[in-house]
Amino acid sequence: MSLRSASENPAATFEPTPDATPWAVKVDNLSVTYRTAVEKKPTLKQTLIRLGRRQRIIREIKAVRDVSFEIPHGTTIGVVGVNGAGKSTLLRTMAGILPPSQGRVEIFGRVSTLLALGVGFKGELTGQENVVLGGLAAGLTREQVAAKYEAIAEFAELGDFMEMPMRTYSSGMYGRLAFSVAINMDPDILMIDEALSTGDARFREKSFDKMRELTGKARTIVLVSHGLRSIRELCDEAIWMHEGRISMRDDADTVVDAYKEFLQLKREGSDDDI
Repeated sequence: MSLRSASENPAATFEPTPDATPWAVKVDNLSVTYRTAVEKKPTLKQTLIRLGRRQRIIREIKAVRDVSFEIPHGTTIGVVGVNGAGKSTLLRTMAGILPPSQGRVEIFGRVSTLLALGVGFKGELTGQENVVLGGLAAGLTREQVAAKYEAIAEFAELGDFMEMPMRTYSSGMYGRLAFSVAINMDPDILMIDEALSTGDARFREKSFDKMRELTGKARTIVLVSHGLRSIRELCDEAIWMHEGRISMRDDADTVVDAYKEFLQLKREGSDDDI
């Protein structure tokens, strides 16, 4: 079990003990607040007085607000919400990337994450070398990574580019390799943020098929996506985040229908890509 509270190091080690509890993930009264500096444009008078120096204002962002839920083993759950709703912050905190400001997260099982395009990859290293780094970071031995390498390379379909520095990759190539590494680490829990939008139509469908395969193996999957089709087709349940809180949790179809109605009322979206 991995447990992180507001007073602990977010880079905790995940231990594969999924049989210890019916929950794969347990989030308890979680809040995440961070501070960011914003430069305020000075007036003409202030410019003359300060010789053009801008005033820096510190803003406090309450990204996640007192959120609690459990995810049973073998559940595929989607997370939806408009930009700024707290979806990605929630996922990153669950993954141990961000520290909680309040509350705690408990993880039961080995976790594999895909939270942003190419996060953790080193541009000066080759694709092959980055696969090794990714596997070691996921807790695998070198022997285990070597055994998985061919499957990872084959799924990514990068050919000779696997031997080239990743700084030469396009964004689509980055995404394909990142997705391939994440899904081939045999995780108990897979956390993905918008990965299915990676690549061309054929690769997206291939990614869909792989996700369906994982759900059939009773893996626990947390999928953050604006693609409501992905949420409908892949997820058992869904959470709708709004202004840092859980606005709704239900089966995927019910949440997607309610969320689409919200988007239409607010004129923030359409059905064109749904």
